Amino acid sequence: MSGETDEVGQAIAGELRLMDPCVRVSRSLVQELLDPDFVEVGASGRRWTYEDMLAALPEMDGASQDGPRYEPSGMTGVVLAPGVVHLTYETTIGGHRARRSSLWRERSAGTGWRMYYHQATPVPPAGS
Repeated sequence: MSGETDEVGQAIAGELRLMDPCVRVSRSLVQELLDPDFVEVGASGRRWTYEDMLAALPEMDGASQDGPRYEPSGMTGVVLAPGVVHLTYETTIGGHRARRSSLWRERSAGTGWRMYYHQATPVPPAGS
């Protein structure tokens, strides 16, 4: 993990929290981590909005304490502009790999970092 800046560290911490099953099942905790303008293009190709994600996340993979969990690797981040961090990494869950990219933003100092955009691209079984 990259710890070059405090901003990157905060975005990474938020990203990891969103993978925690206890967070995934809590609408209030997820609301603290997703920007109201959030959009995701999932590994399935589906486009998710903020409201879509709040409604579906408790039932999605990684939300069960005794089910499969996301295993992140190679997480790095860069500050693109003041208040904007780009993270990239890979995950494995249930034998499926995906390359991921997230944009995190802090609208104003001290308001907290929230995921603004996320994209997941599946990695074929023989892919590298």
